[in-house]
Amino acid sequence: MRIQGATALVTGANRGLGQVMTRMLLQRGAQRVYAGARDPQTVVEPGVIPVGLDVTDPAQVAAAAETCADVTLLVNNAGVLTDSALLAAPGLGAARTEMEVNYFGTLAMCRAFAPLLTRNGYGAIVNVLSIASWFNNPAMGSYCASKAAAWAMTNGVRSELHDEGILVVGVHCGYIDTDMARHVTGVKNTPESIAAQVFDAVEAGRTEVLADERTRQVKAALHLAPSATALPSRP
Repeated sequence: MRIQGATALVTGANRGLGQVMTRMLLQRGAQRVYAGARDPQTVVEPGVIPVGLDVTDPAQVAAAAETCADVTLLVNNAGVLTDSALLAAPGLGAARTEMEVNYFGTLAMCRAFAPLLTRNGYGAIVNVLSIASWFNNPAMGSYCASKAAAWAMTNGVRSELHDEGILVVGVHCGYIDTDMARHVTGVKNTPESIAAQVFDAVEAGRTEVLADERTRQVKAALHLAPSATALPSRP
């Protein structure tokens, strides 16, 4: 589908990658861009339409679907990272938060907007996933689990919408130079690079974005058995 003339909704659009995406959509000729954020007053990008949207709140998701019923491109960018291990974290609160936002929140948005896209006759859904969809870093194990679930869900939604002609794009990348990765000192992708690759994929009808070399290497190695599956020999 073409970005020119599209009507888009981007979640988590008040900063970082989401804000850059809204800006680039306007630059590429989108007719209307809704910027979803839990606090719409934090949306400061000129030319976009702020929408109060907490993706974990069913009432707000339903209200957004009603307010933004003309959407032809949904970008599920909202996400959370708590840097919590699976076993060592105190309680399940962090894991539940990440699953609620990264998996259930994204699924709720897909469920709310898929009928609108189908009714409009065409459109696309973009789910911002992660390189962490494919491996688990012990320092942020629950985040990786939530992104793995979101990847599986994205594949399922794509299958269910295939006959409706709705494009579903999964976006995988390493660290992005935003607030979420401010503690990272290594190589980071620019949000502008990620946004450009995403919208190029949408216009080309591609279902997957592998945004950097490390992500492409990890995807290519998925057939290899994780070393953790080999238990030490007993004496």
